[in-house]
Amino acid sequence: MNKKLYKKIVLFPYNPDWAKMYDVEAEDLRRFLGPHCLGLHHMGSTSIPRLSAKQDLDIMCIVDDLKASLVLQGHGFTYKGEGNIPLRYFFSKNTERSKVNLHVIEPDHGFIPWNLAFRDYMRTHEDARNAYQALKREIVQNESSGERVQNMMPRYTLEKGQFIIDTIEKAGFEDFTINFCFHNSEWESYHRIRREQIFVPAGKPYVLDDPIYSADNHFHFVLYKGTKVVAVAHVEAVNGSEALVRELAVDTPHQGKGYDLRLIEIIEKWARIKDLGPLS
Repeated sequence: MNKKLYKKIVLFPYNPDWAKMYDVEAEDLRRFLGPHCLGLHHMGSTSIPRLSAKQDLDIMCIVDDLKASLVLQGHGFTYKGEGNIPLRYFFSKNTERSKVNLHVIEPDHGFIPWNLAFRDYMRTHEDARNAYQALKREIVQNESSGERVQNMMPRYTLEKGQFIIDTIEKAGFEDFTINFCFHNSEWESYHRIRREQIFVPAGKPYVLDDPIYSADNHFHFVLYKGTKVVAVAHVEAVNGSEALVRELAVDTPHQGKGYDLRLIEIIEKWARIKDLGPLS
């Protein structure tokens, strides 16, 4: 029986040169993007002094026009799509100098305060930093920590998820963020809210290979307020030119607060950037 091999996750002691490498990459990005670049932030583990990391530089780049960032493909970056975060363009670059994970968003995206809240809390709370380091080291002891779940995130990333959420709560994060459903906890919230608000029969659980959940033209959104899912939506791209909202629901404790309108606003912006036209 063949044993499946996964990319081994290796952690390195904190290196002060990571900050210098970020400065070099940031200067390049400012030059490549010109006036489209509104701001840059070093994020992720390499941005947190005294924390071990994989050596990958995670950089957040704020731009005035998301599509303008596609010019980076001519400067050594590979565009990888949105991943599990709507309206976040993800790029990677791997050179002898550094390996860069680049996250590009526009100024109003909740991705910005979410990641800065985690980074800044870890920088200023030694106990949290030590606990995070111990967790990371424990996870990489499992040889399957590099396994990609559903061909997307490594198990290493997923198993850090609850710690990150707990830290975000401690940091007092209360902004809105938007994800495509990915984590099991997101799917659980998504289907509970659908069942309670749209009266989906309890005896009809979702099946991952059902076309509604696996097809490339179906998109399932979860809107967070702080760390809680407060609203969900199912959008179908019809004929590649129209975005059809099949379902939208707000969780009972959060109704009457305008969260449905906020979710629609985000989906409308996403549909425009995807060139899907107006919602229907």
